[in-house]
Amino acid sequence: MRLLFDQNLSHRLTRALNDLFPDSLHVRDASLAFADDTVVWEYAKSNSFTIVSKDSDFRQLSFALGHPPKIVWIRRGNCTTSEIASILRVQYEELIAFSRDEEGSFLALS
Repeated sequence: MRLLFDQNLSHRLTRALNDLFPDSLHVRDASLAFADDTVVWEYAKSNSFTIVSKDSDFRQLSFALGHPPKIVWIRRGNCTTSEIASILRVQYEELIAFSRDEEGSFLALS
């Protein structure tokens, strides 16, 4: 499972989670730091990424367009990068099951 971290999340997550999610990227590493959500969506779709975001816009795109790509929505207010990494680590098994689910397109974590 390769994750694409949205601009509203730290680029440090790629290194912090590399042991569980190798080959993941932050949007800035894909030259998408200032790209519109639909451009990020298409990049993720074309390159087999799951988008991880705190932005509800991706949730809405997921409901409108389905998948791919799949969307992981982090439902936390202000929090640290280590808290986000912890959420993703604790939910690792759920994330893997979600990635294998042929029908699931959206997963909310808090």
